[in-house]
Amino acid sequence: MTERKPDRLTAMHNLIEQAKIELPLYEDETFVCGTGTNCVGCPKKLMELVDTELSYWEHYISDGTPPNFDDIRRFGKLCKNVKRALVRNNIIIPVVNTTH
Repeated sequence: MTERKPDRLTAMHNLIEQAKIELPLYEDETFVCGTGTNCVGCPKKLMELVDTELSYWEHYISDGTPPNFDDIRRFGKLCKNVKRALVRNNIIIPVVNTTH
């Protein structure tokens, strides 16, 4: 039996929850500017961008209005790119997949 894919509201909700788990959104040290250090993208600005988008989408889907597929893709890509920048800045440690 094949597993049914989630609807767009559920998919965006799941993406938001995953971002909250994987990104240090509400930790004070994440929102400190690293001026004078070797930043690769400003972690403070990146986290503020994710927080703004996340708040927007939480409000949007709480109204029951589904995002379109491109919105889901863009938000997922934003989170992925921000996570990559946070790894480069040693703010989060990457999880190494040991399975082959």
